[in-house]
Amino acid sequence: MRREFKLPDVGEGLTEAEIVRWHVKAGDDVKVNQIVVEIETAKSIVELPIPWDGMVAGLLAEEGQTVDVGVPIIAVDTTEEGAPAAAAPPEDTGTSGQAEAADRAGTTARGEALADDMVPKPPAEGAVEPGAHGSPAPKEERQSVLVGYGVKTGATKRRPRKRPPTDVPPPSVANPSRVAVDGGRSTAPTAPTAAPSEAPEDRALATGGVTVLAKPPVRKLAKDLGVDLTTITGTGPQGSITREDVHAAAEAPTAAPERPQPRELEERIPIKGVRKTTAQAMVTSAYTAPHVTEFLQIDVTRTMEAVRRLRALPDFADVKVSPLLLVAKAVLTAARRHPMINSSWDEEAQEIVIKHYVNLGIAAATPRGLVVPNIKNAHTLSLSDLAQHLAQLTETARAGRTQPAEMAGGTITITNVGVFGVDTGTPILNPGEAAILAFGQIRDMPWVVDGELAVRKVTTLSLSFDHRIVDGELGSLFLRDVGAMLEDPLTMLAWS
Repeated sequence: MRREFKLPDVGEGLTEAEIVRWHVKAGDDVKVNQIVVEIETAKSIVELPIPWDGMVAGLLAEEGQTVDVGVPIIAVDTTEEGAPAAAAPPEDTGTSGQAEAADRAGTTARGEALADDMVPKPPAEGAVEPGAHGSPAPKEERQSVLVGYGVKTGATKRRPRKRPPTDVPPPSVANPSRVAVDGGRSTAPTAPTAAPSEAPEDRALATGGVTVLAKPPVRKLAKDLGVDLTTITGTGPQGSITREDVHAAAEAPTAAPERPQPRELEERIPIKGVRKTTAQAMVTSAYTAPHVTEFLQIDVTRTMEAVRRLRALPDFADVKVSPLLLVAKAVLTAARRHPMINSSWDEEAQEIVIKHYVNLGIAAATPRGLVVPNIKNAHTLSLSDLAQHLAQLTETARAGRTQPAEMAGGTITITNVGVFGVDTGTPILNPGEAAILAFGQIRDMPWVVDGELAVRKVTTLSLSFDHRIVDGELGSLFLRDVGAMLEDPLTMLAWS
């Protein structure tokens, strides 16, 4: 029995995805839960398993093609050898009808249920793609999906392909200097017949398919002056070129060289996937939440010493310990001291929602764009567990394997702009959050210590917050506490 696997909604209300890479081809055998394709959603790259055993009958979508949720992308022949053929299901059959048809075909009920749960129901039997002549179009109605907004009417969107021109525009017959096209053969137009009294040197000479009427002395003059006769319109008898025409062309200002077309100097990148989603989120955040940003420069010499000592401990032997670890711990501790910083604005209910848990987001730059996965319940983790989660989160993000669920539900975010060699920035809030902390580069700077000038390790923190929720006092207190713990990690231990 041939079954078609439809693109499922992998969560977050996504309605389309791009086929990135197929792991199988037509004729390959597949097993239940075998990864067959990678798709790029608006948030990440996701691997999709197949819900049946069988043989790939065909790939219904190409790599690079954007497909709507609910559209078939692969066909699998699940009929076992010697099994009876399945009867055609009745028109407009429901879920129970599909299950009965699957039983008659010998297909397991588990594969049937899994396929039906992941994707919408197919259109009624006999329906064809819109635009097919002599066939009924499918009934347009909202199809149910696991999560999201349903199947859109359009089936797929293909990238435009360049096609060679099929027609050659005919040349204008008004200008006798152009080449005539007849039956696919190019012929030069015949020069006008000279009058009987005309001297032989007045006859037209054709060069490269362009007719030029000029006497030999005029041609020599044009050659000496570097004038192209084919670019001159003659004013003499029968359109012949005169000496005055040549002199006028020689004295005319030289045309500026043709500039390169803009397309040769520009590159266009399609806005899609993670970049498109990030752009929409940033615009929504910037124009919804009133942003305020505060800055604090601190001495982190003791933090750098603490990082060095942590790396030597057996509990941290197998994980990466960086200053970001202590920054994350300081944010978690300060959020517990100031719960309002870890909240969100509910516009519909006109309420401020205070979160008594912390899903700590870490902004990560990837080749596909900015992603912000978060560590769920980070406030419950020990320092060593927090280090392991940070390392795993960063590795997954850079590999492009962050799943949509890992980016959902964040409550507060850290962005480490210091890795790019800059001191600080004014970060934009992740939608649904009230604060984001930027951590700048650590560098040697002159600093006053106990009244004496010394060279210390210094960094700059910047905190952006939603001024509807966080006023200046609360934002300043939170930023001050984070700075105090990084200046003296012992304070972090006392407040934890």
